[in-house]
Amino acid sequence: MRVLIEVMHIVIGLIVAALIATAAAWSYPRATEDIWIVAFGCMIAVALMGVGPVRKAIADDRAKLDGTTPASGTEPRADG
Repeated sequence: MRVLIEVMHIVIGLIVAALIATAAAWSYPRATEDIWIVAFGCMIAVALMGVGPVRKAIADDRAKLDGTTPASGTEPRADG
């Protein structure tokens, strides 16, 4: 479940970046090519920044299925 949430964060980030680039390119047509170059760079950055959280979510989900303690320590402690 955590993996799905992290992947959705990446997808939403890519969609928002595309919408912002579309609006910027529409509002300033002379720089459309430059705006899209920057937008693609931002989309690559969004995807790369999402790799770490996805890997952590995979490890946490795998640990939960195995019945061990998740690597992130996000599960509540038994002592309160």
